Amino acid sequence: MPTALFSVSDKGGLIELARGLHQLGWDLLASGGTASALRVAGLPVEDIFEYTGSPEVLEGRVKTLHPAVHAGILARDSDRDKQDLERLNARLIDLVAVNLYPFRKSVAKADATLEDAIENIDIGGVALIRAAAKNFARVCVLTDPQDYDKVLAEISQMGVASENTRYRLARKAFSHTAAYDAAIYSYFERTDAIGSAHLSLELFLQRELRYGENPHQKARLYGFHPQGGPLGGALLQGKALSYNNLLDLDAAWRAAVWAALRQASGISR
Repeated sequence: MPTALFSVSDKGGLIELARGLHQLGWDLLASGGTASALRVAGLPVEDIFEYTGSPEVLEGRVKTLHPAVHAGILARDSDRDKQDLERLNARLIDLVAVNLYPFRKSVAKADATLEDAIENIDIGGVALIRAAAKNFARVCVLTDPQDYDKVLAEISQMGVASENTRYRLARKAFSHTAAYDAAIYSYFERTDAIGSAHLSLELFLQRELRYGENPHQKARLYGFHPQGGPLGGALLQGKALSYNNLLDLDAAWRAAVWAALRQASGISR
């Protein structure tokens, strides 16, 4: 039977995905609170510590960092790798659904401390994601609940997620962990009075633009916050803004700001 491993902070869509896989004959493997959520939903699930024979330690800091887990994810479909799994009393893990501790949300709180930040740095989850993404040739990695339905539909139809889907999700997974590390670095950079010589920017895709500077060119708009509007605003009516529209809007805003500053400073010309 194929095996799916779950370890999620955001449990949106979790039960539906797990139930769908179970109905297709998959075994369910999960850690900590994720296993509890599946069990409450009436789904048969094996805890990670039962699978590995090693209990969670350090108040949950170490749950999934175990050879039987990572070997099951990283193993290729070869006789040699399968022999290694037998020696470890491990099995192939075919799907990994993981999302990370909410680091950005935690440090955004007004009363957040350095200790809060450190406790919300995910270690095991990042390792699971990277292992699954590295082995996308065999393993499907899910970091975004928005992808659950499509993957479940593919598995229902074909028995596995397609190679193109696995590749796309692996690329998305590496982007996810890169952005996560960038958020951690950015936090420490902000709290460092000295700073460093390296500047790291984390930008989010806001929307695909109709075209670039010329009609034959493609363009995208990025911002500092997910699902933001153009230049921090909101489009109230009319068609989507183009690249040149945004340049004009930016120029108009800068002109208005400059005029206001001149008036405030008493400059007449």
